[in-house]
Amino acid sequence: MPALSEVLAALDALWPPERAEQWDAVGTVCGDPDAPVSRVLFAVDPVQEVVDEAVKLGADLLVTHHPLYLRGTTTVAADTFKGRVVHTLIKNDIALHVAHTNADRADPGVSDALAGALDLRVTRPLVPDPSDPAGRRGLGRICELDRPESVSEFAARAAARLPGTAQGIRVAGDPERVIRTVAVCGGSGDSLFDEVRAAGADAYVTADLRHHPASEAQQHSPLVLVDAAHWATEWPWTEQAAAQLDEASDRHGWDLRTHVSRTVTDPWTAHAASTPPTE
Repeated sequence: MPALSEVLAALDALWPPERAEQWDAVGTVCGDPDAPVSRVLFAVDPVQEVVDEAVKLGADLLVTHHPLYLRGTTTVAADTFKGRVVHTLIKNDIALHVAHTNADRADPGVSDALAGALDLRVTRPLVPDPSDPAGRRGLGRICELDRPESVSEFAARAAARLPGTAQGIRVAGDPERVIRTVAVCGGSGDSLFDEVRAAGADAYVTADLRHHPASEAQQHSPLVLVDAAHWATEWPWTEQAAAQLDEASDRHGWDLRTHVSRTVTDPWTAHAASTPPTE
């Protein structure tokens, strides 16, 4: 059975912390480096429901994509929800480790997992990492469909293949337009519109699209926007990440048991469809 420090070294080899954005907060939040690890749970969000799931599972390590403390804090008191998370973890000898933008940039990374969930063929990064001579790392991915299909068909594909959420899939663009090249970016991606257009993508799958950037993008070009829930676009990474740790465990002879949380931590819980305006 490996020590936590050994497992963390394997995770840092997969997602080196130095490749995270400067503003990010990645790495180990809590945990005894010498503690043994036999069971690991992967999830998107380090919220209380997921921590309670880790306790029930008997996990020794929780690995999440989103940070618990993205900005500095002066307290981990249990009367705050983040402090209660820390108290629950420590009381139950569960370590917490975060791989965020360092996992976004990785090869394979968050957007590779999103592309895989949508059955897209990845051709290159959307924003290549200049430190990668092989040209495989970076933010987002440019992908190809096996055959051209309409926007409405592709939206139905996304709705069927991504985890279900109250939001579902929103589309900006002509539903009948035929597309072949698709850019994807797990999580919030409206800062990359220029790169998506420069890549010549027909459609762009991402999350958290806001009114003004989306409206302006529609005025710039016929690019189709496919907006899924933030959690749904990043959840496929948890399965990919668990498989990567399984491979490392096999190489080292650790016999770790990895699990993926299916707790839906998307904050939106209901959706009421409005009636389209009539002419």
